[in-house]
Amino acid sequence: MPTFSFFKSFFSSSYILFTLLLLLITYPSTSALKPSHVRPSSFTKIFAFGDSYTDTGNTDSNTGPTGFNYVSNLPYGITFFHHPTNRYSDGRLIIDFVASSLSLPFLPPYLKLRGGGQGAAADNGVNFAVAGSTAIEHEFFVKNNLSFDATPESILTQLSWFDEFLKGQGCEEEQGCKALIDDALFWIGEIGANDYAYTAETSISSSLIQALTTKRIATFLEAILNKGAKYVVVQGLPATGCLSLALSLSPSDDRDTLNCVKSVNQQSLGHNTILQAELRSLRKQFPEAVIVYADYWNAHAAILKTRSQLGFKEPFKACCGSGGGPYNFDIFNGACGSPSSSSCHNPSEYINWDGVHLTEAMYKAVANAFLHGNYSHPSFRYLLRRQQQGRVRTSVLNG
Repeated sequence: MPTFSFFKSFFSSSYILFTLLLLLITYPSTSALKPSHVRPSSFTKIFAFGDSYTDTGNTDSNTGPTGFNYVSNLPYGITFFHHPTNRYSDGRLIIDFVASSLSLPFLPPYLKLRGGGQGAAADNGVNFAVAGSTAIEHEFFVKNNLSFDATPESILTQLSWFDEFLKGQGCEEEQGCKALIDDALFWIGEIGANDYAYTAETSISSSLIQALTTKRIATFLEAILNKGAKYVVVQGLPATGCLSLALSLSPSDDRDTLNCVKSVNQQSLGHNTILQAELRSLRKQFPEAVIVYADYWNAHAAILKTRSQLGFKEPFKACCGSGGGPYNFDIFNGACGSPSSSSCHNPSEYINWDGVHLTEAMYKAVANAFLHGNYSHPSFRYLLRRQQQGRVRTSVLNG
């Protein structure tokens, strides 16, 4: 998700047989957001991609995005792990809840795996997501003298890591990778917000960045689909105008019906509209694949509207930060985890964790909306049914 500089663009310009095996319930309205149990599927692994909203440890305090130099310190990780794990939250992320729902362990970060980190194993998948990652390749920002604060890894870097991983598994060609990829879920977390940030206050138009980011995401998706990916979930951008940082820096008259920053949320919505058009095109190109759009923006908005029923008491104030006030966020001092910051004692009642990233409780609510609610298109239940059907069909063909 966004780095420290992500939000500069938002505040300096005008500125979102198998049904019985599954037994999954479609929850209406608010109940679609409440915690629920997912029965195990036959997915054997997950491959995840994205930015800091999905990164489970490919960056740390020394290598992560500017403004979040304390992710390796408590209170990051305090809620579930009780120690920092280099996740940008107090606990688990959406991808962690997805893995648990499918009875799979948490995914190891690829760089730890590549580095021979203790306990890292790829039997059940790998996480390639990188905090601060962009959709557009890093060379674009270098060429335009915009690389001063840019994370060098892009979504296409993550694709190259995936290729490197496949090669390490003795699998490079499509047919040779079939066994490895057939029963894999490909989860693409939200990505693209950082691209808008790095081009703030430049001659590069936001419309160009919008076109380039969505095209790069489509290029990435086409590549993994050509490799044989059959079950793919793609998250859109969340309601970024509802983050503590956005609210703390925007004028009070720039608000929407959610009481969030209108201009910021509109930018995310515009990005998501184009992304969905790209997905429709890919579905036609790859009719045998199941490509799901996870509607992060509307899930985020629905949770805000029903927050009291879900146990949230602080919709906009950062649990971990400094400065107090309605947002508890100081853009210049007191980043979460720093000596001058403090954290709340009840993060499960907060939506915002450090001003940019969300709490475990919020990630759990969003994951539940994706997995059980009406915020995935087609539904995650449909994806599971198709995967079960595919396994049975393969079993019958193989005798």
